Amino acid sequence: MKRIKKAMLLAIACVMAAACSEKPATSYTIEYRLQGIPDGTKIELVPSATHKKEVPVAESVVTGGKAILTGVADEPRMFYIQVQGSRGVKIMVENGKIILTGKATKSERDGDIFYTYNDIVVKGSKPHDLYLQKTAPRNGLDSLYKAYHENNNAISEALRAARANKDKALLDSLYTTAAYKKLAADEKDFFETVTRITEGIIMDNKDTWWGPMLMLDFMSYFTKEQQPWYDEFSQEAKDSYYGKIVKKEIFPETFVGKPLPAFTLIGKDNKETTVASVGAGEKYILVDFWASWCSPCRKEIPNLKNLYKKYASKGFEIISISTDKKAADWEKALNEEKLAWPNYLDTKGAADACRVKAIPAMFLIDDKGIVIAEKIRGEELAAKLAELFKTAGK
Repeated sequence: MKRIKKAMLLAIACVMAAACSEKPATSYTIEYRLQGIPDGTKIELVPSATHKKEVPVAESVVTGGKAILTGVADEPRMFYIQVQGSRGVKIMVENGKIILTGKATKSERDGDIFYTYNDIVVKGSKPHDLYLQKTAPRNGLDSLYKAYHENNNAISEALRAARANKDKALLDSLYTTAAYKKLAADEKDFFETVTRITEGIIMDNKDTWWGPMLMLDFMSYFTKEQQPWYDEFSQEAKDSYYGKIVKKEIFPETFVGKPLPAFTLIGKDNKETTVASVGAGEKYILVDFWASWCSPCRKEIPNLKNLYKKYASKGFEIISISTDKKAADWEKALNEEKLAWPNYLDTKGAADACRVKAIPAMFLIDDKGIVIAEKIRGEELAAKLAELFKTAGK
């Protein structure tokens, strides 16, 4: 009996010694095994939840049905693991071995390659398991969105057709119908539900880095309405990696009175230049961030054309920078709008340099590159230019 007890104690001691000797992982290894991704495909691991364009921190090529990505994570971080040039799947990464499995289906639209993903399973990442648990209340939003659109499909199609035909009389008539009022009410209810659920998840995690990380993950940009959310975060959450990003965005530092950040511009000829070079010799320069798909941006163009016609000969220049992802979309819009001033496609991080989160975004600078006004357009821009050129003429 004593021998049995001694053997048991020895076995327990060995197990405890082995456990104590295990050192925490100091790097991560991600095994990427998705059916439908052929050998030779380049896979990237790109930081997510940062609200800016990021470069891959790890890359690999699928060989024998899998790709291996390695690196070091000082703390849990969110990433996209993706086929090069195509949006992938979110994954929370920490040091250790992580295995990602599932299915991918390839499709093509307008020359772009897309993948849809199903049956995604991530093993070996506790933060990923927690992420799925914390975000579970949002899982029903897709079905709510689908239902609200399906229930209002007829009036939505009628509105779309009237807008396409630029039939203002028909649009005005549709806006008075009971169907449109129902659409508006359902839309309002849906977005109120989204806000309520989103805020609830964030506030449930306000005491740790999860709060600001989820805020960045759920929302593409912030407004003053989210400032009270940040105020509710614990100091630990505010001091975290993601907390610092949220603070910079929700309480943006103004550029007024400071030089506009330097960045490189790329034109149709693929030649590099700068704002200073393009605007050399001009008194005032308007740096305009826009995109072909941005309706408010394109509605502002007639105003810009009027101002350019009025002040170009007096020392006013406009530099438009498109944030379009496809050069073809940008060039098509240029042909339609026939803009008379210099135009560039943002391929070198100009929008990130200027912390542009929503467009249109305009910065008015002087001949020394100092920002005079920002987030200025419409009547406010016209009044500012009138004031500046009146002063300059004295």
